[in-house]
Amino acid sequence: SSIQTIGEEQIQNPYTELLVLKGHQDIVRFLVQIDDCRFASAGDDGIIFLWNVQTGEKLHELHGHTHKITAIAPFSSSDVTDEKSDLIITASADRTVIFWDCTSGRQIQKVSCFHSTVKCLTVLQRLNVWLSGGSDLCVWNRKLDLLCKTSHLTDAGVSALVELPKNCVAAAVGKELIIFRLSASNNGSEDWNILEVKRLVDHQDNISSLVSVNDLTFVTGSHIGELIVWDALDWTKQASECNFWDSSVHPDVQPEIKLSQSPHETSVQHLTSDEECVFAAVGKGIYVYNLQMKRVIACQRAAHDSSVLHIEKLPNRQLISCSEDGSVRIWELREKQQLPAEPVPTGFFSMWGFGRSNKQANQAAKKMQENTPVYFLELVGDLIGHSSAVQMFLYFGELGLATCSADHLIILWKDGERESSLRSLTLFKKLAKNGDLLLKL
Repeated sequence: SSIQTIGEEQIQNPYTELLVLKGHQDIVRFLVQIDDCRFASAGDDGIIFLWNVQTGEKLHELHGHTHKITAIAPFSSSDVTDEKSDLIITASADRTVIFWDCTSGRQIQKVSCFHSTVKCLTVLQRLNVWLSGGSDLCVWNRKLDLLCKTSHLTDAGVSALVELPKNCVAAAVGKELIIFRLSASNNGSEDWNILEVKRLVDHQDNISSLVSVNDLTFVTGSHIGELIVWDALDWTKQASECNFWDSSVHPDVQPEIKLSQSPHETSVQHLTSDEECVFAAVGKGIYVYNLQMKRVIACQRAAHDSSVLHIEKLPNRQLISCSEDGSVRIWELREKQQLPAEPVPTGFFSMWGFGRSNKQANQAAKKMQENTPVYFLELVGDLIGHSSAVQMFLYFGELGLATCSADHLIILWKDGERESSLRSLTLFKKLAKNGDLLLKL
């Protein structure tokens, strides 16, 4: 394997303790955060578990679906008349959607009027409604009243949704990106409307990932490795990247000799972002795309042995990725120190238009090189604990990391030093309490 490796001495990896949570009987595909210390897990056994991330305690076991879970989303109550309550919505291949109360573990309500499986759920907190995507796009309120829906889209249906400004949403339907606008009735009734306002057909293959960056930008990725940056207000294409696997675009990476690239190797499995960059899981690699520079600034083309399924940015310039190979890896984005006499890499400036061999072009290329920092991704941690594909994970800050896998397990990864300090503090308090009791006696 050509992937980067790391030894046992992982100084920058704090996750030296792990806690294994058992309960699921099949692949665990989804984790969703409820609050600062609770999360829900769901998968192919149709059961939802609620957990305490601090202790690993199983809080509730939710039964109601008869087939695998296909989507899950949190929905916090915002009614002024009610006390704040934490809810989750789950969709299943049994063509039902269920609302659950996370505090009591009670099923609140169930909807069974769907003509196909719901593949995605999105909550619009500002409008206090939620959307279900399948062969139709439906808009619901908290009471599970159907407010409006689209006509039948395609047999493939909506695979992903993202909220946009001005009461709009973008829906991925095969190769197309459809923009819908939601509006409540102005005549005092409870009627709602959902109107298709635009269809974007720039992708050449099915859209596999969709992420909102901010109120101005969102990004899509496809199965053949296309990444498109969109304006969230007028839905125009701002930039695109289609050469993730092309070594001439990423000269710092050793080229691979291959006759062709299969879709599996170039598919954009997952996207996440901060205000500055988009982080893409593409095939076996991870890529950092800078939105201002409109180019990839760092990559690891062989980050894992198999496809990367999930990637997240941490607050401290670190990334976490997980893969079908069962591993979870921590990466740090670092700036490479370039020597003044270092030559300009071939192909590096082709996208900037500096291809001519005249003096002016060379001076412009040199100036661009001097002003453009070069980054790389350094492997700083390797978490080995799962025996099968790690589907996704949740990051809980100092409380650690939760991962779920096809091995039916959930693992809580803990900061070993922090846990040791907490145990020492607890022991000290017990000793002090026992000392006080002895003095009183």
